Amino acid sequence: MAEPNIRPLGDRVLVKLIEEQETKKGGIIIPDTAKEKPQEATVVAVGPGRLEEGKRIPIELKKGDRILISKYGGTEVKIDGESYQILREDDVLAVVG
Repeated sequence: MAEPNIRPLGDRVLVKLIEEQETKKGGIIIPDTAKEKPQEATVVAVGPGRLEEGKRIPIELKKGDRILISKYGGTEVKIDGESYQILREDDVLAVVG
């Protein structure tokens, strides 16, 4: 998979959601429509940071970080047939590992 040629603006980050493996409960396969939206993602690209009183405040994330994101934050986008999400730094809850 080639990296998309996208540079987020301001305090936004581009992430690739990490899909959960198909879950079985009591031998029943849960359909895609009933699965929870993934909350773990990998950072693909990072913006330069937000401007505050004329000064640039850099983002604390870097490309390759595994993160936890808020469940309904961000905007889903398709790039070259792949699904990504663009979200603000505030929508990131934690860095994993």
